[in-house]
Amino acid sequence: MRLSYEQLLNYELPEIRQRYTARDTMLYALSVGLGQDPLDLPDLAHVGRQHDPLALPWMAVVLGYPGFWLKAPEIGADTVKLLHGEQGMELFHPIPPAGELVGKTRVVEAVDKGEKGLLLYSEKSLTEADSGRLIARTFATHVLRGDGGMPNAGRQARPAHAMPDSPPDWTVQLRTRPEQALIYRLNGDYNPLHSDPEVARAAGYPRPILHGLCTFGMVSQAVSRQLLPAAGGTLRSLSLRFSGPVFPGETLKVEIWRDGSFRARVAEREAVVIDNGLMRAA
Repeated sequence: MRLSYEQLLNYELPEIRQRYTARDTMLYALSVGLGQDPLDLPDLAHVGRQHDPLALPWMAVVLGYPGFWLKAPEIGADTVKLLHGEQGMELFHPIPPAGELVGKTRVVEAVDKGEKGLLLYSEKSLTEADSGRLIARTFATHVLRGDGGMPNAGRQARPAHAMPDSPPDWTVQLRTRPEQALIYRLNGDYNPLHSDPEVARAAGYPRPILHGLCTFGMVSQAVSRQLLPAAGGTLRSLSLRFSGPVFPGETLKVEIWRDGSFRARVAEREAVVIDNGLMRAA
């Protein structure tokens, strides 16, 4: 990496002003798996049963998105060895089904792990363009496996949520679609790892993988449908850790606990792909 620790923390990313429509809101819902059951009225409320669809809270991760900013030449990160390690969000107000929002992303911390690389923590605030009202805040952790050894960087990673030892209270199965990555990329993430077989093979995968944030949206929706009615509230926050890839067409088995904990496995491989999840109601 070309930037020092101090330069990285002060790196300026541009504000992203995004106008979006009800069509974008419906597309996002479809891209994270809603609408597969034509009789599921709660799902259909997000994909256009009514004229104004309800926006999913998880849509906050794609609105005001600054693009793959870590590939900027002045940063000099080894993006070939980059992993999306964690994702979280806080919701302060419902996302409007259409409108104009402003996303402002900043680096908040970097933790040096030596030979294991660098942990980069960033956050994005999402505000209404006209009023400045804060709608949501999203958090991401990226693992830069080729950029360890940064002087002055932090040494203590943020702890992950500890999972319960007891069996889950609910288990939900979700089917991903073979073409789902091709639909999800229309939200603005055109990384060829998710669409080009040759790029996927060069990265060590037998075929294109599903976007981590697509899995994030699918699992978050499944967890919310169990936890939020039981808690009698709406979403306040959630966080999770990515543990492995999902291939389009695989089945997700989501394990949910009453205390808000959750994880997800690929049923066909019994591989954990989402871990240390925690959802809180307002």
